[in-house]
This record gives sequence, C-alpha cells and structure tokens, in this order.
Amino acid sequence: MNYNNVLKNFRGTKILVIGDLILDCYIWGKVNRISPEAPVPIVEVTNDTFMLGGAANVADNIVALGGKATVVGMAGKDRPGDILRELLETRGISSALFDDSRPTTVKTRVIAHNQQIVRFDKEDRGTMGSKAFREIAGFLKDAIAEHDAVIISDYKKGMITSEMVKTAISASRLRKKFVAVDPKVGNFQLYRHVSLITPNLMEASQGSGIEITDGKSLLKAGKTLMSRLSCKSVLITRGEEGMSLFEKDRVVHIPTVARHVYDVTGAGDTVIAAFTLSHASGATMEEAAVISNHAAGIVVAEVGTAVPTPEKLLESLNQGRKV
Repeated sequence: MNYNNVLKNFRGTKILVIGDLILDCYIWGKVNRISPEAPVPIVEVTNDTFMLGGAANVADNIVALGGKATVVGMAGKDRPGDILRELLETRGISSALFDDSRPTTVKTRVIAHNQQIVRFDKEDRGTMGSKAFREIAGFLKDAIAEHDAVIISDYKKGMITSEMVKTAISASRLRKKFVAVDPKVGNFQLYRHVSLITPNLMEASQGSGIEITDGKSLLKAGKTLMSRLSCKSVLITRGEEGMSLFEKDRVVHIPTVARHVYDVTGAGDTVIAAFTLSHASGATMEEAAVISNHAAGIVVAEVGTAVPTPEKLLESLNQGRKV
C-alpha cells in the first residue's frame, strides 16, 4: 500500500481520547556511591522533566503524528494539574478537563545512567463523583459527533467506569464512530461492543481466562475475547514477538520491527494512537496494525515517554517494505 497517502490524511483526522490523565515526572541523575544510611544508591540530581502520560500521552502521540486530538479527563486544581494543562496547550492538544476534588495523578520516575531506580505515584483511584460524570457525559454527546474516531484509555484511575463506557459507546454507535480501547485487567467486562481492544499478553491472558503459552493458546485467547466482548477486533501486543490482529474471519501475526528496546513506557499508548489514527485516515485494519507496530518500534528505542513523528514513521515503514 502507499503509506504516504495514509500519513498525509493524518492531518485532517480528529480523534477524541477519553481516559485517565497522568503527569509523568522524570528526575534524571547519576549514581556514584551508596548511602551510609541504608543500602540504597544516592542519586545526584542533574535535571527534571515533565511529560504527558496516560490518556494525555495517547493524545500527544496523535498530534505528534500530524493528527488532531481532544482529550477528556480529570485533573486537580493543583500545581501538577497546572503543569498538565500547560503541556497540553504547548503540544496543541485540545482538552476538556474536569475537576472531581482529587489530586492530579503523578508518576515520578528517578532515572540514573538510563536506568530507572525507583518510581513513586501520587493518585486517587476512587470512582468519580456523580457531578463530574454528568458534566463529562454531557460533553461527550456533542464531542463524539465532531470527531472521526474515539479512544478509551483506561489506566484504572477512576475515570473509566461502566456508566462512562456505556455513554461513550452508545453515542459512538449512534454516530457510527470507530471506538478503540486500551484495556486494564479487572475492567474487561466494561468493553462490550467496541470496535477494537488492544491488550498486551498479560492483559489478554487475564481478560480471557486463558494462560497464553504458545500459538494455540494465543489463538484461543484472542477468539475468546472477541466472543466474550462482542467486539469487532482484538489486537494483542506481544513485545518482542510483535502483535496479532484478530478479526471476524482471520488472524494476522505481525512481527516486531523494534531493533533496540530501551524503555517500553507508553508503548501501548503509541499502538492505540497510531492504529486508530491510521484506520480513521483510510487504512484497513491490517494496514493500521502494521503502521502502529512501526510507531511502537520507534518509541521503545528511547528512554522515557516518547512519541513518533511522521518522518520517522515513514522511514521505518519504507525500510520494512524493503526488507
């Protein structure tokens, strides 16, 4: 296929991202000694950076690839929330952020010599209040009509509830919109009747109740998920083994293109962003899977939450075609 045409169509495609917003904080440093107080390394901090995480990173991937994105979620009235809003504005991402009297979710990673030393999280994973739900649901009914596809990014931080998913799916089906879900273990029962779910191997195993140990169990798990959730397709990401796309009448296995894997943080966000943007821009399901596979191969080669660019993606796709 002519990938260039699909990538050109990215510029006119609008994706609505619904999910848990996360502020990723990276503290960078170096380790030269062990603490005399406890057997732990002393990190001499050299820099700190903030990046968009969770559903915000999905939206960031879409915009980085040339598409347009609106992200819908919750953010607190606190300094991390202010930073999150500033990052979204700087990246050119439209947003509808709602306050539910909870702190903004923050994941802080301490990294020295390109290795993560420790991570600590600040979050409230409780279910959102009824007032916030009504406000978000009201916004979604109009917003879905204005976008070409919908992504539900579930990080299990309280945004994605049964009522929220039903509202999004109902409005999307009414408008005949493609709905993709990046799932979380324990929430699979929420995702019935979506267009696509993108679990990794562990999530697919637990969601289907089938331990995936070989090709046979992989096929059984994928088909079980499709049947159990009445969804149109399942894309199981398999790390160094690539990914497997399940549709009604066939299964396609796509080998990985990643040459170097330094950090898998946010790779799932890249997969669902690139897949949905590609499909909404005219690619078939298989073509969208191939494109998302190449996009993921780009981001895992970088440390920290990274995003691909159209230039890098097209270069990777062209190299893959030559091979």
